[in-house]
Amino acid sequence: MGNRVLILGGSGFVGNAIYKELLPYFDVYGTYFSPDAFFEQNQVFYPFDLENDDVNVILNEVRPHVIISALRGNPEAIYAMHRMLFEYCTVMPHCRLLYISSVRVFDGYKKFPAYEKDKTLATTTSGKQKIAIEKLLAGLPSQQYAILRLPLVLGINAPLLLQLKACIKNRTHFEVFPNLVINTITETKLSQQIHYIINQNKYGIFHLGSTDLVHHSDLFQEISEKLGGNIPVFTNTFTSNEDYFLAVLPKGNRLPEQYQTSINEVINEITCNESLTTLKQKLS
Repeated sequence: MGNRVLILGGSGFVGNAIYKELLPYFDVYGTYFSPDAFFEQNQVFYPFDLENDDVNVILNEVRPHVIISALRGNPEAIYAMHRMLFEYCTVMPHCRLLYISSVRVFDGYKKFPAYEKDKTLATTTSGKQKIAIEKLLAGLPSQQYAILRLPLVLGINAPLLLQLKACIKNRTHFEVFPNLVINTITETKLSQQIHYIINQNKYGIFHLGSTDLVHHSDLFQEISEKLGGNIPVFTNTFTSNEDYFLAVLPKGNRLPEQYQTSINEVINEITCNESLTTLKQKLS
């Protein structure tokens, strides 16, 4: 396998974490949308407007051996782009496609956590879009693609955690769901898992989250307490009288133990890294 990797959505929270993980080991390229001096000056990043640009221009210039699709956007444009990726992989059998999917492909069936071979069922637009792309990619030879279903992805710069920290600082409301049971992962652990999947030429469907579960409200309560200082005003939202699940657990495609993670490890990584960042700011 060659070592050229193209990350579509390489400037985003997840995509950029993958870029940083792979950069020392691969010839990595990425795309960005919003104007940014760092990406504009970085010759391995290409500007890409999902709705107006042709992804084939970048594919033909980079000629990647691995494509990681981490883009979000207009559902029709996203599907059309994946149709082009499918066609590219069809004529380039050396190229593998890793699609970042989501727990949302199971948001229509919430009685249990989901495993890799469970039938998908979605009620949301996001979930339906991802199911459609998963079905499209299933038309490729099995060893040429991998579907990576993610739960909630956290990190010190994750949008939801930035929102939580703003609510802590300003003593404003933060919405939690006491009956929602989830699993989660950090962007750094996720990037390591993807690195392993690429290195080992793994294929198929992967559920890349913590191997245990937690209530949504308990997770953010504990994160808030470990961050220290004020506690935000939690707004409890109940959408069901019983517990319901939005969690993807591994069963068939379980990664080696060193690449697995737990809820406690996620919380500790987030709060420890935040403490180190705060300390550096105080010392500088």
